[in-house]
Amino acid sequence: MGASGRRIAIYPGTFDPLTNGHVSLIRRGFDIFDGVLVAVAADTGKKTLFSLDERVRMVREVFAREPRVTVEPFAGLLMDFVRRKKCKAILRGLRAVSDFEYEFQMGLMNRRLHQGAQTIYMMTDYKWLYISSTIIKNVAELGGDIRGLVPDSVEKQLIRRYQELREGKA
Repeated sequence: MGASGRRIAIYPGTFDPLTNGHVSLIRRGFDIFDGVLVAVAADTGKKTLFSLDERVRMVREVFAREPRVTVEPFAGLLMDFVRRKKCKAILRGLRAVSDFEYEFQMGLMNRRLHQGAQTIYMMTDYKWLYISSTIIKNVAELGGDIRGLVPDSVEKQLIRRYQELREGKA
């Protein structure tokens, strides 16, 4: 439970960009939790296409009419953020066996860092099994069609960003 007494799950990630797979998992999280706090990671270990502020803004735009979703950036260890938010659940998605090993290791480390929180794994919907933010960025960069794979507002921002990069404006 979060500080408010509601059952809140923290769904952490880079969200560079937010995909329809992420959106699906958040919405499915409502079947179990009263709300989902989307925690956008500052420290990703990856070179991101969008800044932290842009990634937070994109997620907030997509869920602007959904009161069960809050979006916050975080830096440092996820479990420190979880502790500060007084949450007991971390929501994670699994697409394929390849995700499992990484998620298993992270889940065990997180458990070691904060035994008061549980990691809940949900399988992705089959229609999103093959997509990832990385694949979507690769296709968008090369001018491929990403309609239906990301929210419309995210699609527009991806197209705009790659156009800016081609023109040397970003």
